[in-house]
Amino acid sequence: MNDIIQLHDKKFIKFIDSKTIDSAICEIAKQLNSDYREDPPLILVTLNGAIVFAADLLKQLQFSCLLSCIKLSSYHGTQSTDTMKTLIGLNEDVTGKRVLIIEDIVDTGKTYQTLVHLLQEKEAREIRIATLTLKPDVYQLDLPVHYVGIKIPNKFVVGRGLDYDGLGRNLNDIYQLYE
Repeated sequence: MNDIIQLHDKKFIKFIDSKTIDSAICEIAKQLNSDYREDPPLILVTLNGAIVFAADLLKQLQFSCLLSCIKLSSYHGTQSTDTMKTLIGLNEDVTGKRVLIIEDIVDTGKTYQTLVHLLQEKEAREIRIATLTLKPDVYQLDLPVHYVGIKIPNKFVVGRGLDYDGLGRNLNDIYQLYE
């Protein structure tokens, strides 16, 4: 794959190669296998972005787990908005359960915060999150981010589930906006 790609009207340059991503996913899986072996969680995958990360991660988990999906959105183009839309809701009973949220990226934390409030209202026993990427420069919440694959700067990125208006999710590497 090229180091510079075009998606819609924007160019992106390779930022994180697939070997680095795979290694980060492996490290998260090791932590999860240790933390959840005796008391597995309900795994809640945020759609659409976390599908790729979740698929890679789930293959490495050594415990039984329930899997569910939810779809929230706060992005329009390359910008996060102040509006959080629930596009597909939570259908599982989480009362008294451990829940592990799987995210592709945590930047402002709006999606994460929304999910925590929802899961608390539904009386989940424990809520944790695993994210492939974290933007610590823009994350300002007091909520802990429990499992982090790769910390990245506040740049717009695509690949490995991350997209620009629907394109780029299938890229094996992660690319950042080329300016």
